[in-house]
Amino acid sequence: MITDDLELLLQVLPPSLSEPLSRMPERSDLLEVVMDLGREPEARFPGRESVLSTQVIREVDLDYVIQRIGTFGDDNRAGIERTLHRISCIRNREGRIVGLTCRVGRAVFGTIAIIRDIIESGRNVLMMGKPGVGKTTLLREAARVLADDLKKRVIIVDTSNEIGGDGDIPHPAIGRARRMQVPTPALQHQVMIEAVENHMPEVIVIDEIGTELEALAARTIAERGVQLIATAHGNTLENLMLNPTLSDLIGGIQTVTLGDEEARRRGTQKSILERKAPPTFDVIVEIQSWVRVAVHENAAEAVDSLLRGQPRPPVIRYRDETGSVRTETPAPSRPALHTPSRESAPALASGDGVSLAAPTRRALRATPPAAPAPQLDKPIRVYPYGINRARLEQIVRALQLPVSVTLEPRNADVVLTLKTYYRRRPQALRDAEAFSTPIYVLRNSSQGQLQEGLQRVVQMLDTSPLSDSALAADALQETQEAITQVLETSRPVELAPQSSYIRRLQHQLAEQYGVISRSFGKEPHRRVKLFAPEAPEE
Repeated sequence: MITDDLELLLQVLPPSLSEPLSRMPERSDLLEVVMDLGREPEARFPGRESVLSTQVIREVDLDYVIQRIGTFGDDNRAGIERTLHRISCIRNREGRIVGLTCRVGRAVFGTIAIIRDIIESGRNVLMMGKPGVGKTTLLREAARVLADDLKKRVIIVDTSNEIGGDGDIPHPAIGRARRMQVPTPALQHQVMIEAVENHMPEVIVIDEIGTELEALAARTIAERGVQLIATAHGNTLENLMLNPTLSDLIGGIQTVTLGDEEARRRGTQKSILERKAPPTFDVIVEIQSWVRVAVHENAAEAVDSLLRGQPRPPVIRYRDETGSVRTETPAPSRPALHTPSRESAPALASGDGVSLAAPTRRALRATPPAAPAPQLDKPIRVYPYGINRARLEQIVRALQLPVSVTLEPRNADVVLTLKTYYRRRPQALRDAEAFSTPIYVLRNSSQGQLQEGLQRVVQMLDTSPLSDSALAADALQETQEAITQVLETSRPVELAPQSSYIRRLQHQLAEQYGVISRSFGKEPHRRVKLFAPEAPEE
């Protein structure tokens, strides 16, 4: 069941916009209405936009809406009393409103079924996902289920009134859960602690944990035995690990120096990354769509495996065509296949634990040379905010890191900034979070901090090509069998399409045995073809 109170939103819009919207048959799919001064108004639907009027928006149109909604807070958000709709404003330099985004808020009952068993287990759950994917909807439904069905004492810390709606009386969608409003976003961490100290909750629900103080407050709440259900900025668990400000939510990341003997035993470099403390949240849920989530059911093990370069794939839950919840448990990664970091990549030869088919006598004429460490297909694009670009480029050249400095945040793979800037939440960093770009925060701009930050970014992002160890092992198994066949029959063999990283490993393995290899086709169907050494290329 879906409750959207769409008629109440149409009542606050100017008649020139509400009338064409009310006539649209697909208005039940409406996401938001955009009103920018001097531009044509637009209605946004999933996958498309529609112009509502050829007349541009005037100041009188903006004032019409502003006078019929609540007051804008420090976060430039307002609402319509006892609805879930959110109106966000854009201001000019003088603070005057020149644009409005009217987002439709919907209470979708039953969405929590996909993770209901986790919510009811009493464990702390952190939800992540890109904007608009349904994090707040799931959070609202979780609060209702815990309060109404399980009869628990639930407190919602509602910073922007998105969970419980605008006004003093919360929306019925949160059930019997109680709602604490936050005067300003900067005080969210204080309200979180106040909720625990004053109201004896069994569960606290929080939307958008985004600062170091809020992360610390979340840990304090969890240590007092209160169940936490929350969302955080970021798209995946890896995004969270890259953000030192919020990485405390999953235990924090620290650099540890191993002794020579221990480093040899582990097969790693001496300086490695490890988790500092137990995670605040026991379960991490990556929301991929309204009907599909990826669940890391043990956050501590998931983080540890990522830091060791042997990531464990999450459990996939989804709704099928009948609405039933299905679960896909991925096959465990082969422990013999080591997933290295750039500095510690071991030789990937037949003796390194990859199960290879027995080669012919001709192929065994010599022990194959070690394959080089894996390299990234392209440099990591870093956008520095508040950091001297020339100094950063100098460090990149000195350390010979696979990093390029970009001036456009939308093109960046990661944003590098300082704690002082991150606390101010400037527009550039908010835009980066909106695009789910990881933000790496440094304490200061010293030489050591910049070097360490760049090295950690490279080390974290360099594990992405090996996110599925079992897939790489299967591809190398296929390659070895094909090499054996080519050497025995002198006939070419075409391999299955693979990613660029796995194709590189296939070329390296073919070179070790003196077999000619070429790549054919276009992405995503590009594949490797093997030829006998004396055979002509096709």
